[in-house]
Amino acid sequence: MPGREIPLVNEEIYHILNRGVASQPIFLDKWDYKRAIETMLYYQNIRQPQKYSTFIIQAHIRREQILMDLKHKCEFLVESIAYCFIPNHFHFLLKQIQDGGISKFLSNFSNSYTRYFNTKHKRLGPLFQGKFKSIRIETDEQLLHLSRYTHLNPYTSYVVKTLDQLLTYPFSSLPEYLNPQSSSFCHKKEVLSHFKKPSLYLEFLKDQADYQRRLDEIKHLTLEA
Repeated sequence: MPGREIPLVNEEIYHILNRGVASQPIFLDKWDYKRAIETMLYYQNIRQPQKYSTFIIQAHIRREQILMDLKHKCEFLVESIAYCFIPNHFHFLLKQIQDGGISKFLSNFSNSYTRYFNTKHKRLGPLFQGKFKSIRIETDEQLLHLSRYTHLNPYTSYVVKTLDQLLTYPFSSLPEYLNPQSSSFCHKKEVLSHFKKPSLYLEFLKDQADYQRRLDEIKHLTLEA
């Protein structure tokens, strides 16, 4: 497979996207989503204390403690700024910390989740559509826009119908952004430092929500014409 044309650079933030083969679903129930999130949190670290197959069979409270211990060590391949999973694709905003960190993280995440999904749903072959796409984020304005785009994705694509439903959508980092009391695994400061309080970030999202949804509808109409 040819190498990536644009290198991924340490301390830079990237918008990462991948989808299912032929845009087929990669999440079929809430357990698939939860597995993906836990896999993401586990493999963002440079070293794991045990094989993932050992980690995943432990009690939920024990797995949460392991993830929290890893977070406190601050030994990351990547820092997760934001994420969102919807039925046929995912978005990450990632800062690369170690050389090759994003590629290694995505490889571990994709391989582990594909094995789980294929075993559970009795399928064979690749789950994801080739190599992940990446865009380097060059300005604060671009970072804010892409964080909004990422968090609005379930609303844009009608996975949820209303903004109220979006606020509690459990398979993205948005609830973590809006509720300081929730479990905190994302490095939100990169985004939230531009707002005096989380409620202003919410207003920032709402301001473009319907516009982003209309743009997506137009895009699909154009592709189907």
